[in-house]
Amino acid sequence: MKHLLILALALTPALAQAAAPHVVSAPATLQVSAGATVDPAPDRVYIEVGVRTEALQPKVAAADNASRVANVLAAVRKAAGPGAQLTTADYSVAPQYQYSSTGKPPAVTGYTVTNLVRVRLDDLTRIGSVIDAANEAGANVQQSLRFALRHPEVARVQALTLAAHRARAAAGALAAALGLRVVRILQVRQSGGAVRMPAPMGFAQVLRAQRMAPATPIESGSLQVSADVSLTVAVAPR
Repeated sequence: MKHLLILALALTPALAQAAAPHVVSAPATLQVSAGATVDPAPDRVYIEVGVRTEALQPKVAAADNASRVANVLAAVRKAAGPGAQLTTADYSVAPQYQYSSTGKPPAVTGYTVTNLVRVRLDDLTRIGSVIDAANEAGANVQQSLRFALRHPEVARVQALTLAAHRARAAAGALAAALGLRVVRILQVRQSGGAVRMPAPMGFAQVLRAQRMAPATPIESGSLQVSADVSLTVAVAPR
């Protein structure tokens, strides 16, 4: 687990004025900021595979594509298990053109149909099996793997809690070092909490990983969730 700690100190002029008799002023304050980062292991992966077909007529290309995608979906569902979720990520029909060097308008020579399927998988041990099943069933468009968290809010709370504890401890330590004590917390501000995902893994990387480590084909690494907490606290002489 990695942690980041940032401290900032601001002592208001009111502390200096406190020594002057018969002067009423706002309480002296300290401003402290602290940050924390947690590194949870991913427990979800998104796999994108698809089928691309070509034909002279769009209906023919679409029908061929639908048949091949049905085979891929059946194979992927079997390999992924009952907990997986399959959704259509993209579907497109695009004409193919032949361009003339004489300046004539381009002529349509056929059509390409692409159907991309996204597989949400929570059992990371099945990643290699799902990829193999898709390829063997006829998938010819391989995109990437993207790792994620099923419950990112848990990691956000952990990072936020750690940052808050660090900010409160820093306020107490700074106050004590200056001969002061923390009276109360006046203001709390928090930011961050975004989950930093590792870069998507291309299928070339997946195949290399499978050759290098058949028992554990995919190394998911870790994610990063950071949070920052800023406190404004009232202080008084000890």
